[in-house]
Amino acid sequence: MTGSTFADGTAATRRRPVELVIFDFDGVLVDSEVISARMLVAELALHGIEVDLAYIARHFLGRSYPVVLAQIRAEFGIELPDGFEAAYRARLLAAFEAELRVMPGVVPVLQSLRVPYCIATSSSEPRLKRSMEIAGLTAHFGPRYTTASEVARGKPAPDLFLRAAEKAGVAPEACLVIEDSLPGIRAARTAGMEVWHFRGGSHLDGLDLTTELRLAPKMIFADFARMPHLAPDLF
Repeated sequence: MTGSTFADGTAATRRRPVELVIFDFDGVLVDSEVISARMLVAELALHGIEVDLAYIARHFLGRSYPVVLAQIRAEFGIELPDGFEAAYRARLLAAFEAELRVMPGVVPVLQSLRVPYCIATSSSEPRLKRSMEIAGLTAHFGPRYTTASEVARGKPAPDLFLRAAEKAGVAPEACLVIEDSLPGIRAARTAGMEVWHFRGGSHLDGLDLTTELRLAPKMIFADFARMPHLAPDLF
């Protein structure tokens, strides 16, 4: 998918100027979700659970690890061993060291934004910090991030985005969220924030989410180079 479209086919109207841009991390700032999905498929197969990348994208994308475990338990009736998470995370970080890349066009966008920005992610803080180091994003964000460990409920609950806005001292209705996942879109909308759906990650190639996108984001785009043209007032 190239370019951008308005999700509902109408002209965009903004209730008030954006004072904070909140980026999801995995699948938005870095092209990590396809790596995570591939590793999770392989790890689950070791325990007799056969799923494909499309299943991972539809059921696990944007969700925290406890939610993933609950889904596996409910659908497959399998309780994964205590060491599963540690083994998966170790192999995943090793794969990130070799393969993780920043999403094309992200750095120029960060360098050009004239409003504050931050990260809100379902990832753990250690994974986020190491991923930022690998991708060369640490200097762009510093400590301006919120992780799932800071809130009681993960996406699709609005807690993560509301916490990020609170830390920045910005009202929810003045926030713009950039998300790739359906739970994230739902969370942002429930928080009362404007949300754009970023579809430029490799994990969404060829995946039809038309039905799931009934909770329409304000904008759908797949190239960060387009962002200054879509919201010139932010640059």
